[in-house]
Amino acid sequence: MSVLVGKKAPLFIAEAVVNGGEIVNEFSLGDFIGKKHIVLFFYPADFTFVCPTEIIAFQERIAEFEERNVEVIGVSVDSAFSHWKWLQTDKNEGGIKGVKYPLVADNSMTISMNYDVLAGEFDYDDDGNEIFVGTPMAYRGLFLIDKEGVVRHQVVNDMPLGRSIDEALRVIDALQFFEDNGEVCPADWHKGDEALKPTQEGVAEYLAKH
Repeated sequence: MSVLVGKKAPLFIAEAVVNGGEIVNEFSLGDFIGKKHIVLFFYPADFTFVCPTEIIAFQERIAEFEERNVEVIGVSVDSAFSHWKWLQTDKNEGGIKGVKYPLVADNSMTISMNYDVLAGEFDYDDDGNEIFVGTPMAYRGLFLIDKEGVVRHQVVNDMPLGRSIDEALRVIDALQFFEDNGEVCPADWHKGDEALKPTQEGVAEYLAKH
């Protein structure tokens, strides 16, 4: 598994569904660089079980991301039409109707490979034919990308393990606090908590208080 933290996020242009039902042919991650922080998250597949709980959970709290000037973007290896169909399906039928943030179609699995969250890999059989070994889906990867296009946080869960929206927001708050103030955020830091100066004296002062 690659560690992308501290590196430029791999850019992409792909089909996506935006605003809950509009298919766009050239959705570009690069359009947000320099303008917003980005939460880019991968999920295994449409019409599955854990995935809708996460996707809807992001939507239910989308205002909290927007007030932090963060763009939320979901990605799976499904087609744009599959995304569109799922977005038209009511929640009581297993759908995600009402989700408005972009869902990107990674049919080629290239985006998932570039972020190293693909649960498998391409190989060749004994006859030289290209085959895929493993599961052609993405793990539950989440990447926080800053305005300069640099990955500042990543977490990857196995497919049965849903993510925490609270933790995603906490890390965003920590990054933005550091960017604004230059102070660093200790263990379990939450917005409004005391941070510390990145010096030996600052650490000693903080630990003495706690």
